[in-house]
Amino acid sequence: MMNKELMTAKILEAKVAKDMTWEAIAEAIGMSPVFTTSAVLGMNSLDEDKAFGLCEALGLDKEVAEALQVCPKKAWDGAIPQDPLIYRLYEVVGVYGDTIKELIHEKFGDGIMSAIDFTMELEKEDNPKGDRVVVTMSGKFLPYKAW
Repeated sequence: MMNKELMTAKILEAKVAKDMTWEAIAEAIGMSPVFTTSAVLGMNSLDEDKAFGLCEALGLDKEVAEALQVCPKKAWDGAIPQDPLIYRLYEVVGVYGDTIKELIHEKFGDGIMSAIDFTMELEKEDNPKGDRVVVTMSGKFLPYKAW
C-alpha cells in the first residue's frame, strides 16, 4: 500500500499539472478546501467516495484513492506544553498548519501571516450538541522580499 508521503507527492504533482486550486479540488468532491487540503497533506482521511472523486478530478489511480482513506498518524516534532487547552491549540496547528500554509500561499503568494500586525477574537457559540469555541485570527500578509 502507498504511504501518505508518496500519496501527497502524487496529488500535489497532479494538482500542478491540472492547474487546479484547492477550492476547485474541494468543490469537485463537495468538501471544504481546508479539510480537503488537510487530507491531501496526510493529516486527515477521506471516505471512499470522496477519495475516488478527488482522484478522478486529478486523473490519479486507485492506489492514491486507497491511501487517502487510511487513517493518518497525527504527529509533529517539538516540545508540546502540558496544559490541556494549550496542547489542543498545538494540536490544531499540528494537524492544520500545513493546510493553512498551502491555502495562504495559494491566495496571497510566498509570504507569512504576521503575528505582530494581528488580531484575534474568541467567542462562545451556543450549540445544542455542546458549546463551541470560535477563534477568529486576522494577521497582515507579509510577502517575502526578493533581492
